[in-house]
Amino acid sequence: MPLPMPDCPRCHQPVEPQAIACPHCRTPLKAHGHPGIPLYQATGEAPLCMTCTYHADDTCTFPKRPLAMDCTLYNDITKPAATVQAGYKSGFQLQSWVKRNAGLLALLGLVLISLLVALLR
Repeated sequence: MPLPMPDCPRCHQPVEPQAIACPHCRTPLKAHGHPGIPLYQATGEAPLCMTCTYHADDTCTFPKRPLAMDCTLYNDITKPAATVQAGYKSGFQLQSWVKRNAGLLALLGLVLISLLVALLR
């Protein structure tokens, strides 16, 4: 089942999800012309900052704050926060440690072989 197309915040016409600008009213929909950076825009007269999590906890560094009508980092305070997953699984991963430290292990192996050869002579 295909996902419904989002609407333009200005003219409310359906647009492709990856569209950089609205084909009807030319409103920019993606930040910096890049399809991977969403550009959130206020739909009414109230700025986005009034409903943004970053404004509420005072961690926002956006220069247009507190009157920003468009923003790339907007996080709606009424929606549940997304949880951030750590890059590593819990527990010790020997295989990944060996891959990250292969050069060190090779050098240590050479030192041990040299010591073994020196001791046997």
